[in-house]
Parts: sequence; structure tokens; C-alpha cells
Amino acid sequence: MSVEAPIAEDVLEFLIKSIVEDPDAVSISTGGDSRCVFSVTVGDGDMGRVIGKRGRVANAIRTIVRAAAVRDDAEIDVDFVD
Repeated sequence: MSVEAPIAEDVLEFLIKSIVEDPDAVSISTGGDSRCVFSVTVGDGDMGRVIGKRGRVANAIRTIVRAAAVRDDAEIDVDFVD
């Protein structure tokens, strides 16, 4: 059984594409069994923008997307793949 969270995925995609310089290079894959896991891949040089200083941007993105996942009635994790 795979958990789906379409609202959270749309919010995640919007946030990531708003931050990076190359929005066409953004890729989000979904996986997980009991929890929905989003694996985010971005273009060369954009990972620093997504993670931010001391991971603050990444943590903010995770917080917002988890809040959006409440509407999907799902628990999610966001992983940033280098």
C-alpha cells in the first residue's frame, strides 16, 4: 500500500521551483509504504539554495509541506538527493 499526498506534492514542487535557478531540472519522486517519502533532485548548483545556511531553508520546506500533508491525511518525509 503506497500513501499518496497530491496537495503536499504540489506545494513541494511550487516551493522548490520558486527557489532554484533552473526549475526545469527539478524532479520529485514518491516512495515509501507507511509514510509518503518525497525525494527531491535539483540541477547542478541549486542544491545549496534549497538547503540554505545550516539547513534552514530545507527545514522550512519540510515544515510547510508537512502542514500541507494534513489536508491529504498523510505523514510525509522530504529527502533532498544530491
